[in-house]
Amino acid sequence: MSLVRWDPFRELSALQNSISRLFDESFFRSADRSLAQGWMFPVDIKDAADAIVIKAELPGLSKEDIRINFKDNVITVTGERKQEEKEEGADFIRVERRYGSFSRSFSVDVPVKEDEIKARYDNGLLEITIPKADHTKAYAKQIEIE
Repeated sequence: MSLVRWDPFRELSALQNSISRLFDESFFRSADRSLAQGWMFPVDIKDAADAIVIKAELPGLSKEDIRINFKDNVITVTGERKQEEKEEGADFIRVERRYGSFSRSFSVDVPVKEDEIKARYDNGLLEITIPKADHTKAYAKQIEIE
């Protein structure tokens, strides 16, 4: 009979592997649900002195695939990334890129010049410039007390 030295970490390692497998399966199920609901793109929003600037990463799209609307001080970016056609005889080993429709809305809490909003799309980066209205002049008036 041979003696086997007890290693407490061996049991912890098996437990950790079981928990990791559980979370991996749960993650992939939730990822499938989010694919049906669309995908979310990353953005940076900068509040500059004269404008709000939104930069959004939307690689692999053409400018015709993207729509921008501004209504009631909310700017909304929507569109769709179409899935590539499957090649005959090719099997995917891994698919991580997201496809389908997308939509994100951002509230703009300052007065803006709606007719001067500009958008530019270049090399997968969408940049939206929302010029601020000059509201300080309207409120810079001295009010006399009677």
